[in-house]
Amino acid sequence: MTARIYQQPKSAMQSGKAKTGTWVLEFEQSEARKPDPLMGWTGSGDTQAQVKLDFPTKDAAKDYADKHGITARVHATPPKSLKLQAYADNFR
Repeated sequence: MTARIYQQPKSAMQSGKAKTGTWVLEFEQSEARKPDPLMGWTGSGDTQAQVKLDFPTKDAAKDYADKHGITARVHATPPKSLKLQAYADNFR
């Protein structure tokens, strides 16, 4: 089993920073998705791809993966850059 650990990004529908500090351990798919012949929906028999675990810190997620023998890759969060701009700059 392989998994990836990443920090929860901010939703496009929110302006606040709620739930952005949590770290997520998410399992990668072990088999390809295929369309269902009757309905046409895509799916697979891999149930681990549905599991998504939340942790307060990156170290807690890494410790959980090590304890349960899960090979995990940590994806670093990109640095946040704010463009500070005054309202009057829109009219220059």
